[in-house]
Amino acid sequence: MPVQTLEFAEPFFTVRILKQLASYQVEGRVILLNLAETPVRIVDQTLASLQSVIVANAEIHDVDHAVVIERFGDYPDDEKLFEDVKATWPSAFDIRQEERLRGVSHYMSPKVWVGQFGFTMYHSGSVPLNVGLHRDHAFCPVPGFREVHTQVVGFGKMQQCREKDVSTLYLEEPMAPGVTHRPMYDEEGNYPWHQFETIKPSIFMAVEMLPEGAHPPA
Repeated sequence: MPVQTLEFAEPFFTVRILKQLASYQVEGRVILLNLAETPVRIVDQTLASLQSVIVANAEIHDVDHAVVIERFGDYPDDEKLFEDVKATWPSAFDIRQEERLRGVSHYMSPKVWVGQFGFTMYHSGSVPLNVGLHRDHAFCPVPGFREVHTQVVGFGKMQQCREKDVSTLYLEEPMAPGVTHRPMYDEEGNYPWHQFETIKPSIFMAVEMLPEGAHPPA
């Protein structure tokens, strides 16, 4: 199926998976994330693997595997959007039961798996968020787990630290709508201590990529 519409972010955003398309016409403004190893061509520019941009009213070419997020800019009142999200999505702690998420204003959409790729939206509702530094992904025991985050609404930053202490911060990437941070894992899927932190209340999409031999959790 060259275009697959996902419902996990509804009713707030429409997310589509694009596969093996010579061309695709973008109407309006969308966030485009390239999930393939090969670049996507956008007019005279190229979008490399695991990079994202905002594309507006343009034809894109050579799409092997990508995701588009529609309607991200349709909300003139972010606070009203966030209130509606919190009334619709449960807290991340209630779903994941991770102690670092207890009492944190962090909400998540349903997670959907398409093959080896998992997609989830998160709303981070406080500044600071204090979601907690972490580096393990216990549900994937096979080496090679990959994950990136794409900013959808609001502003945040992805932080990397030498130890489980924010005072050991060594790299920080600002994230605005349309931005995906650079991958932070090594070839074996090892991660530094890292966290997403808010600059303003925001929404981002997490994309989890399972290596060969791993299976989506039940």
